[in-house]
Amino acid sequence: MNRIKKGDQVIVTAGKDKGKKGDVVRVLGDKVVVANINIIKRHTKPNPQANQPGGVIEREAPIHISNVMLFNPATGKGERIGFKMLEDGRKLRVFRSSGEAVDA
Repeated sequence: MNRIKKGDQVIVTAGKDKGKKGDVVRVLGDKVVVANINIIKRHTKPNPQANQPGGVIEREAPIHISNVMLFNPATGKGERIGFKMLEDGRKLRVFRSSGEAVDA
């Protein structure tokens, strides 16, 4: 079970967008793509077969998962994540500081 999942709200802890918050769009192994964070410009050639126009395209680049923390709305800060085993054998993500469950 991953500590950060798609749809989680995270805060960036390192890099050019340090301190910004956003929602996770995709998880790619040890990297995450966060909405409107780490925007890069990519020069692409047109591809008529895929109906893709050419030009300069702005998109989100992946960020390493160690450079983001899950945002805790109760404290307003990024916090570390731990796991707790329930009686029925399921794993539950919890914030390490308070022990409360992650609402995701």
